[in-house]
Amino acid sequence: METLMLDVGYLPLARVRWRRALRLLLAGKVEMVEEYEGRCARAASLELRIPSVVRLLQVVRRRQGGVRFSRENVWARDKGRCQYCGARVSRLDFTYDHVVPRALGGATRWENVVVSCVPCNQRKGGRTPKGARMRLIGQPGMPKPLPGSLRLTFAWHEGMPTGWKQWLRSVAYWNAELESS
Repeated sequence: METLMLDVGYLPLARVRWRRALRLLLAGKVEMVEEYEGRCARAASLELRIPSVVRLLQVVRRRQGGVRFSRENVWARDKGRCQYCGARVSRLDFTYDHVVPRALGGATRWENVVVSCVPCNQRKGGRTPKGARMRLIGQPGMPKPLPGSLRLTFAWHEGMPTGWKQWLRSVAYWNAELESS
């Protein structure tokens, strides 16, 4: 079970495990905005409601530098397309593939991981693209961060807690690209 963490201005910042959210709540670093209905964590002399949404009480400075290496950011870098066949792959259904398989010494890092659809990933197997007679559409690498921009890499979808819907929808509304006339 996860908890949506908002920044001081009520914008989505991250998804964290509910246990981490409880620790931050007990430490006085966050406030509970919404809770899971009927869900509690119990200790010998304590019962706490499990937070669904929490908000940081102080501004957190983000590190300068590169983009964090994560599944969501790999998906965003590759624009949600399989890097072997070019098919659109949904955020929920994609797999990531090691260009040089780990069994052959490939590392899990920006330069060796790409988005792949399941059929292409299975076809490639534990081989290099050349060994599987497949071509990469683009060369993987670390994306360049855009200065001063907010990139929301997650949106509300079925299966997420309903309490998150209003927070993720409002960010999508304010940060969506507008039509140009």
